[in-house]
Amino acid sequence: MMKNFNYYCLVLLGTMVSAACSLQETKKSAPYYMERSFPDLALTWDEGIPLGNAMLGALVWEKEGKLRLSLDRADLWDLRGMENLDFDNYDFKWVTNRWKAKEYGEVQRQFDLPYDTLAGPSKIPGAALEFDIATWGEVEFVKLDLQKASCTVKWQNGVVLHTFVHATEPMGWYRFENLETPILPTIVPPPYVGEGTAGLDNPVSGQDLRRLGYPAGELARGENNMTYEQEGWNNFRFQVSTRWKEAGGQLEGSWSISSGKKNQNTGNTATQVTESALAKGMDSYEETHQAWWDTYWKASSVDLPDSLLQHQYYMDMYKLGAAARQGAPPISLQSVWTADNGKLPPWKGDFHHDLNTQLSYWPTYTGNHLALEQGFIDWLNQHKPTFKKYTRAYFGADGLNVPGVTTLEGDPMGGWIQYAFGPTVSAWLGHHFYLHWRYSMDREFLEKEAYPWIREVALFLEEISTIDEAGNRKLPLSSSPEIHNNEARAWYDQMSNYDLALIRWTYTTAAELARELGYTAEAEEWAGALKEWPDYATDETGLMVAPGQPLEESHRHLSQVMAIHPLSLIDSSHGENDRKIIENTLAHLDNLGSSNWTGYSFAWLGNLKARAGDGEGAAQALRDFASSFVLPNSFHVNGDQSGTGKSNFTYRPFTLEGNFAFAAGIQEMLIQSHTGLVRLFPAIPADWQDVSFTNLRTQGALLVAASRSNGNVNRVEITAEKGGKLRIENPFGTDVFTADKTYETEGMQLMLDLAEGEKVVFTRKEEER
Repeated sequence: MMKNFNYYCLVLLGTMVSAACSLQETKKSAPYYMERSFPDLALTWDEGIPLGNAMLGALVWEKEGKLRLSLDRADLWDLRGMENLDFDNYDFKWVTNRWKAKEYGEVQRQFDLPYDTLAGPSKIPGAALEFDIATWGEVEFVKLDLQKASCTVKWQNGVVLHTFVHATEPMGWYRFENLETPILPTIVPPPYVGEGTAGLDNPVSGQDLRRLGYPAGELARGENNMTYEQEGWNNFRFQVSTRWKEAGGQLEGSWSISSGKKNQNTGNTATQVTESALAKGMDSYEETHQAWWDTYWKASSVDLPDSLLQHQYYMDMYKLGAAARQGAPPISLQSVWTADNGKLPPWKGDFHHDLNTQLSYWPTYTGNHLALEQGFIDWLNQHKPTFKKYTRAYFGADGLNVPGVTTLEGDPMGGWIQYAFGPTVSAWLGHHFYLHWRYSMDREFLEKEAYPWIREVALFLEEISTIDEAGNRKLPLSSSPEIHNNEARAWYDQMSNYDLALIRWTYTTAAELARELGYTAEAEEWAGALKEWPDYATDETGLMVAPGQPLEESHRHLSQVMAIHPLSLIDSSHGENDRKIIENTLAHLDNLGSSNWTGYSFAWLGNLKARAGDGEGAAQALRDFASSFVLPNSFHVNGDQSGTGKSNFTYRPFTLEGNFAFAAGIQEMLIQSHTGLVRLFPAIPADWQDVSFTNLRTQGALLVAASRSNGNVNRVEITAEKGGKLRIENPFGTDVFTADKTYETEGMQLMLDLAEGEKVVFTRKEEER
C-alpha cells in the first residue's frame, strides 16, 4: 500500500508542477485546482473518489475486477443503548469518589471497556453497487471535477463512466457510454451475516459487522431495477434501490437509500425515488445539481501561490460542501463515507465533541458558508432535551451539558470519560453559537439561540463547581483531552487549562451577549462569576496542562492551548504578557516535536501559527499535513503516510476534522477579525508575493475581497451585510491609496460606518508609490 501511495504522490506532484506552470493560461477557463486526476481507480474504499450531499454519499473505486460505488446514508445508525450507562448508580459523583479512593479501575471497567467491546450503538454502512469491468482493460484516467462535484472514469477501450450524487435530492446517478456489450449493476449488501468468526477487533480498526446480529437482508431484482432491504436494531429498516435504462451502447441509472422504522412514514422510499428520477432523466437532475455547486463555489475563493496548499484547500472545501447541509445530520467522523470493508467504521463513526465536530465547522465562518454550519446548530438545538436529561442524570445538575461522544440522536455512548462525559463539552459547542452570531450578526439568532445556549452552560458550570481553599471556583475533577488517555492521572484535582479556558470563555461571552441584549443584571452576574475562577497555569513553557503540570511530551490534542485558539482569550493584541505566553507556548510545542501527533494536530498548529502572525510556520504545518497525513483522495487518515517520520503514528483510520481544520488554517493566514479589527494577509510567507481571495467573511458580517501582487496589496473591496462600523488595519502600508468613501484614521487603522449592503473599495495608486 505504501508503494501505491508514493506512486500517487509522484503523479500528483507532477500534475501540480505542470498545473502551476500553466496557471496563467488555464485560470480563465477551468482553474487547475478544480480538477483532480488519478491514473487509476483506487483499490481500497478509503482512497475512493468521494461524492455526497451530507445525507447520501458514495465512494468510487475498484474491488476484485469490479467497479464499486460504496453507498452510504447519514442516518443509517444502530441506536441500541449502551448497556453500561446506569447513571442511577454510576454518575459523576461516583467517578469522583472512585478516583479519590484510588480505585479508578472500577471506572474503566464500567465506562471504557463497553465502548471498546460492544458492537453498538454505531454508524452502519449501506450497500455497494458493482459493475463487472474485468474485460475492459486499463483505465485511461479517473477525474474528480470539483466545480461540478462529479466523477468521470475513462477506460482505454473507450468506455466512459460519469457519476455524481445530487446536491440536494436523495439520489445518485451513473451513466456508462460507448459500451460494446451490456453491463448491469448489482447491489452488494454489507456482510451483516455470513461464515467465519466475528472477532472483537477494536473501535479504531472497526469491529466485524456480524456482531450486530442482524438477519440477512432481502435482495430483489426486476427487469431494470434492483432493491435491497435490511432490518437493523429495534425495527429500524433501510432500503437501497437502483433503477436503469439501456439504449445505444449506454447505461443510465439512479440509486437512492431510504430509512426509518418499520411501517413508519418517512417520505418516499428509495424505490419511489429512483422510479421518479429515471422518468425525468439524468440530464435534468444534473442541471439543478450543478446550479447548487456553482452557487457554493461563488460564495468565496482563494488563490495561493503554493500549489500543494491550493489543491488541498479546494479538496477540503469540496468535501465540506459534500458533507454539511442544513436539514442533514452534522458531520460525524466519516460523514457520508462509512467504511466499506466488512467492519464498523473507525471509532464507530460517531460524533466526537472533544474536537472532531468542532474542528469540522471551522471553515464555514470565514469561508462564507454559514448556511451549512446551521445544520450543526439545528441538531444541537433539536436534541437539547436529550442533553438536559443527560446533564441531570449524570451530573445531578440543572443547566446544560452534552455528552462528549454521542449517537445520531445525541445520546451518550461512553468511552474515555474524561472527554466522553467531560464537564465542559457544551461550552466548546457554545463557541459555535457565538461564532454564528458574530459572523452573521443575526440578532434573532442571538436572542433565541446563542444566548440561551451559553446561559444554560454558565448555569450548569456554576452549579457543579465548588470553592477551593484559595477561594476560587473549581470543578470536582478536571482533565485535558486526550492527555494521559484514560488513565487515572488523566484527571486533575485542580483546573486544567482546557477546562478553565472554556469556562472563562463561557462567562466572558455570557456577559458580552447579555450586555448586547440589554440584560444588564445578567451581564453583571456573569462578569462577577468570571472573577471567581482562577487564572491560567503558565510557566516558562507557556500554557501548562494544569498547575504544576507542564506538557512534558509530544501529544496529539493541543487542548491546553484553547485559550489562544480557537477561543481568542489570550491574544497578542492584549499586550506584552499575552504575546509572551503565545510565543513560549508555540516554542514549547516546536521543541517537543510532532512524534505523537496525528494529522489534525498539524492542521490545528497551522491555525495557531497563523493566529500568532507566523506565516512561514503556518504554511509549513499545513504543508506537513497535506503531504503526509492524507490519502490520494485527500482524506485525512490520522497517521503519517509519507514515511518521513513526522509522527510515530503511521496507521490510517480516516476521519474528517483534520481536513476542515486545514481549510480554516488557510483562511486564518489570509484574513483575521477575532479582535474586531479586520486584518488582511496577517500571516503569509514572505515569498507569497501574489495571493488573493474573494468573499471571505469576517466577524461583524463583512464580506471581503483582496488582491496582492508583487508583494503589494492592490485592491480591497468590503461589503457590509448588516451594516455598522468598519475597522480595518491599513493593508497598504506606506503606499498611497484611494477609497470611494470617506474614512477616518487612527494610527494604522482605517474606520468608517457602512449601511446595510453598502460597499467600500480601497485601491492602491500605482503611479504614486
